[in-house]
Amino acid sequence: MIVAGVGCRTGASARDVEAAIAAALDRAGVTPQALSVIATAVAKAREPGIVAAAFARGVTLVVVPQADLEAAGARVMTRSERVAALMGVPSVAEAAALAAAGSDAQLVGPRIALGPVTCALATTGDAT
Repeated sequence: MIVAGVGCRTGASARDVEAAIAAALDRAGVTPQALSVIATAVAKAREPGIVAAAFARGVTLVVVPQADLEAAGARVMTRSERVAALMGVPSVAEAAALAAAGSDAQLVGPRIALGPVTCALATTGDAT
């Protein structure tokens, strides 16, 4: 299972979110069909761009509760002091991907930032 964790600035478009997900998949050498879930923080759950991207890809949008995001935050690769101050975790994209993929999940690599969107991929090890 591949999970794309997504963070974004307020108002990021579906095109922006789609581009970041596509770039993350491409960089990791993962086929778009392997993507099972898009995950994000509760604070970003109503961002139209994230919701539209999940719908367009036909995948489930998982909203990660803050406590789960914080628990996964200890396993992230990328650390942003600004994001930590705003969101309580050093990388929303990485923490969301890890939390949604489960306790045995691993990041495929560090998150990417593309315009107003960050995206990180996590896997349980059974699909790439």
